[in-house]
Amino acid sequence: MLRLRVQRVTWPKSALVLTDTPRPDCRDCEGDGGTAYDYGDQETGEYAGTDWEPCPCWDEHRRWTLLRLPRRPRWLPQRTCGGYSDEPPF
Repeated sequence: MLRLRVQRVTWPKSALVLTDTPRPDCRDCEGDGGTAYDYGDQETGEYAGTDWEPCPCWDEHRRWTLLRLPRRPRWLPQRTCGGYSDEPPF
């Protein structure tokens, strides 16, 4: 059974996609969609990274593009949030 949600993605192109979500009552992953486990270096035994093992209750590659979003033109200035203003909006 699919559990769908709308999500905004930025790679490879900005778009709104419909994607599958992990099963919330899954006993293996407890709704996280997989299990992360740490591993160490063979020689020193130090932490070397984390691997992700996806759960079979969820397919992270199952997604459908709903709407491609346009890019912001380069000539359009970037809006920066400079804090609060005491100027009235009118």
